[in-house]
Amino acid sequence: MRTRRLGSTDLDVSVIGLGTNNFGGRIDLEASRQVIDAAIENGINFIDTADIYAETRSETILGEVLGSRRDQIVLATKFGKSVRGSTEKRRASRDYIARAVEASLTRLKTDRIDLYQQHEPDPDTPIEETLAALEDLVTSGKIRYYGASNFTAKQLRQAQAAAREAGYRGFVSSQDEYSLVKRSIEQELLPVVREEKMALIPFFPLASGLLTGKYRRGERPAGSRFDAWSTMGDRYLTPRNMVLVEKFDAFASAWGHSVLELAFAWLLAQDAVPSVIAGATTPEQVAANAAASQWQLTAADVAAFEALGA
Repeated sequence: MRTRRLGSTDLDVSVIGLGTNNFGGRIDLEASRQVIDAAIENGINFIDTADIYAETRSETILGEVLGSRRDQIVLATKFGKSVRGSTEKRRASRDYIARAVEASLTRLKTDRIDLYQQHEPDPDTPIEETLAALEDLVTSGKIRYYGASNFTAKQLRQAQAAAREAGYRGFVSSQDEYSLVKRSIEQELLPVVREEKMALIPFFPLASGLLTGKYRRGERPAGSRFDAWSTMGDRYLTPRNMVLVEKFDAFASAWGHSVLELAFAWLLAQDAVPSVIAGATTPEQVAANAAASQWQLTAADVAAFEALGA
């Protein structure tokens, strides 16, 4: 598994990362253990979670399973979205962050978090307060770096400007939805990420399964995610997307690859992307995701793909 430097940090991350939003929800402790073991065996060293995943169970499972292997992992988690049962609104305030990081450290059974990400903007807390709190965590050694997620281009630009004004390093990464069928961040957000020399960490790279190749026009296989969650299926199984998937399939097949492999290869051909976060519920899915990283698109390949007009 190749590794890349995460933006301007000293963190070297595997080009395929493991997303853990399934842990403690769709899969239990033992199934999660098998996925984590498979990830490490396949060279994945970047694991991403959040305090809200499965009502904190994802972090707890990671803490339980990683054990002595913690130091092999670049561990990322998030704060700032509402944890079930909480009524707090200022979830990027100094007080909230101080409590949230301690809770995550306890669940993860670690003394530091490598990348601590603000899961969404907090309109009720000045960004200056949030940045100061995060900088204090860096100084204390509880986190190494901090990143953003789901910010608009304007919000991210304002945050980085505030960080510079205060003499802080600021956000080193931005985690956002980005895939072959979801490219809206290219209009405004991605240019800011590049200007700020940040890392872009895509989530939902397979569009929640649409780009695995198992969906065809008008079909929702029994037992699939889109069959189980019709709302998600309605979001991704659109006529436009199905036409695109057929184009992608033809393009990938001409190179002897699958749509899934194209989905990862195309994202990894973007200069701001060091790693792509992919969830998994089985060791086999982990192995397939890891194998997809072997296809490296050249500039000519990317140009040929873009000529499809997708």
